[in-house]
Amino acid sequence: MRVIVPVAIAVACLLGLGGCMTASTTSSEPLAQVAEPGPPPDATSPPPETTGSIASIGLRSDLPPVTPELLGDDPHDDLTIAKRYFRQGSYALAERHFRRAVELHPRDAESWVGLAAAYDRLRRFDLASRAYDRAIRIVGPTPEVLNNKGFSYMLRGDYPRARETLLSAQAGDPKNPYIANNLKLLDDSERKAKQVK
Repeated sequence: MRVIVPVAIAVACLLGLGGCMTASTTSSEPLAQVAEPGPPPDATSPPPETTGSIASIGLRSDLPPVTPELLGDDPHDDLTIAKRYFRQGSYALAERHFRRAVELHPRDAESWVGLAAAYDRLRRFDLASRAYDRAIRIVGPTPEVLNNKGFSYMLRGDYPRARETLLSAQAGDPKNPYIANNLKLLDDSERKAKQVK
């Protein structure tokens, strides 16, 4: 009796799973872009190879060309992985992937800003300054880059430079809520620093 019950359960499980099909993908998202199929094959066109390959499908002309400078679209590229680690608070892993992204794509300002932010969280302010400077050389002193650089100065305790940089960012984008929030955070930080003294 003891042997029959486990065998019966195993057989029932196998029968239940017999009709299941699984598909494994490395992404948690369904395929974002699928090429549109071409016209249906006619009787005169040669059949696809018998190995299961599909006859060539025309590429969509409305999609932008894939270039190595377009980062962030692939869930497995270093920029996307670095952002994920950064959001999780794994700053050393984020730094590693941001560094790989800038090595592969040295003209990508977003990767440089991400690398600088990771260095800030690791308290490697010397390297953060270099990365911010590199981003500014690529895109100029945009409000977004200046906002991050101002926050970096705030983390260092350099409140005068933080205020100057954040005010420059705000001048470029007066309605940006992130810049306004960092200025408020700076006021709070300065007030707490004065109370400690």
